[in-house]
Amino acid sequence: MLRTMKKYKIIIGIFLLSISSIVTAQEELGSYLQLAAENNPGLKSKFNEYMSALEIAPQVKALPDPQIAFAYFIQPVETRVGPQEFKISASQMFPWFGTLKAKENASIQSAKAKYEVFEEAKSKLFNEVRSTYFNLYFNKKAISITNENIGILNVFQKLAYIKVESGLVSAVDEFRIEMEIGDLENQLALLKDKHYVLQVMFNNFLNVDNEDPVVIPELLATDNFSHSKQAALDSILTKNHQLLGIDFQTEALRFRKDIAQKNGKPNFNIGFDYTFIGKGENNLAGTDAFMFPKIGITIPLYRNKYKAMVQEVVYLEVAKENEKINKINILETLFENGWKDYLDADRRIDLFTSQLNLAQKSLKMLETEYSTGSKNFEEVLRMERRLLKYNLELEKSRADKQAAISFINYLMGN
Repeated sequence: MLRTMKKYKIIIGIFLLSISSIVTAQEELGSYLQLAAENNPGLKSKFNEYMSALEIAPQVKALPDPQIAFAYFIQPVETRVGPQEFKISASQMFPWFGTLKAKENASIQSAKAKYEVFEEAKSKLFNEVRSTYFNLYFNKKAISITNENIGILNVFQKLAYIKVESGLVSAVDEFRIEMEIGDLENQLALLKDKHYVLQVMFNNFLNVDNEDPVVIPELLATDNFSHSKQAALDSILTKNHQLLGIDFQTEALRFRKDIAQKNGKPNFNIGFDYTFIGKGENNLAGTDAFMFPKIGITIPLYRNKYKAMVQEVVYLEVAKENEKINKINILETLFENGWKDYLDADRRIDLFTSQLNLAQKSLKMLETEYSTGSKNFEEVLRMERRLLKYNLELEKSRADKQAAISFINYLMGN
């Protein structure tokens, strides 16, 4: 009874430790994502482009600058009250009603489209950070698994050496093990080189020192995707940042068409003239002349130009409609492929968990049978290779599943 209770305590302890490791890993990944959002120069560039777009609205909604003119009469113009010496004029142009508001609305919609570009860049960056993190996890596990398999082969090498010394088997068994260990050591060296490359890539996403170590969990969580397939697809069609950006660009074009139509309307100019009159022949100061209001109007006479401006926007609107349809088709294809990868990785986790368990049991039996001399060493090596393969495939499946979930979330705009 005490032994059973102790066994349960050990199992519960291992379970809680694995849960703690998974939670810590999730928190660690979250902190890396926050660091990437704060530091990544590419993301900062997109954000500043959005901030720049926000500054356009105050520019386009303002009236044109007023015009002030000064005229000096080299040869004064004589009038009944005295000579005209110089003149000051001021005027303000007013576009057709609603033109400035349409320009402001167009710039606001364009700024919103820029914001979606920024959000798309952020979602893409987060997906790249997560994918690289999962690759780092798999590479770390591959290094550990390869080391374990080298350890297993070392055990068999000792058994083979004993049997060779005893004259029970040929020295070929020992040579085979040495060749197998050599292959694994070469693979291990490649994995270590790859780990450094992945670390540099990951740290570059965060814009931190390339030598900074990346904290990788001992066991990667294998949580399922939190939405149904249809819910995920609906979310992509309504929340994907690329599609939202196209919608805002289309809305900006609607206002641009309104602007083009209003440009074909007259503009009004209101101002005044103030003429300074000098002393006349009677040596009396003349009376200055003041004229207000002075009203002018611009006549949009060349209609083809304005028709072309409107038609230009109409073509752009049709182009945006087709661009959105094309983008939806591409996103649906990407989603279906990502969903296939998610289901495939989930199936492989179950498969290779079972296969790995069987391979471990088989290798243990073969080790016992080989030590007693009843089994050919070729079978031992074949099973050892399977053990290595299933172990690697299981960890690859875990990483692939989380990468597929990350990619679907990216498409959904999360």
